[in-house]
Amino acid sequence: MEEEQANHTIPVITIDGPSGSGKGTVSRLLARRLGWHFLDSGALYRLVALAAMRHSVPLDDEQALERLALELDVGFEEDDEGTRTSVFLEGDEVTQAIRSEACSAASSQVSAFQGVRRALLEKQHAFCRSPGLIADGRDMGTVVFPHAALKVYLTASPLERANRRYKQLKEKGMDVNLDHLLQEIAARDERDSKRVASPLKPASDAVVLDTTHLGINEVVNRILRMWQDRAEISR
Repeated sequence: MEEEQANHTIPVITIDGPSGSGKGTVSRLLARRLGWHFLDSGALYRLVALAAMRHSVPLDDEQALERLALELDVGFEEDDEGTRTSVFLEGDEVTQAIRSEACSAASSQVSAFQGVRRALLEKQHAFCRSPGLIADGRDMGTVVFPHAALKVYLTASPLERANRRYKQLKEKGMDVNLDHLLQEIAARDERDSKRVASPLKPASDAVVLDTTHLGINEVVNRILRMWQDRAEISR
């Protein structure tokens, strides 16, 4: 309870939205501009999924996945410039491994379980440290940090999000198909928005921002202006 109360005194900006909306890139840039900490909540679910695949834990066994999440041995290391985060699972660097399509699909499955989400809640709260936190995810504003000072929900058309993912994977030298990515995004949107545990949706007090026709820097600057306006009002 004390940790939760302490978290309320530290400013939090939540950036939620579906896959490909730009929330990861935007969140990292915001954290750098403000000098705040950064939480990539999706990485935690990807790490649970990767651990499950490594230890042959079935992706439909909620109790086993919850135990795995509770005992998750993970680490995050920022580079000196704060532009890249290295991710570790059980001592092994898995920064690229958790970004694979297989891991992405598996993380969508494990994140649907309430037990897994409950097990990761304390790990997510631990990222809330002074001077502030940018929290990127799908339920940051609705469940994890409902007290956040500013909540933003980013979205974009499915085709635009598929195009962004296509370009990312191509740049990494991966062989991908745009139509297949579009189908995957539609399927994930369906799963995430209709799951019982923390469904994907904007918080009631979130600012919804469509990024379909916006550049990254424009989105970042808009959110910074929102934060500055709120900070001035609260003075």
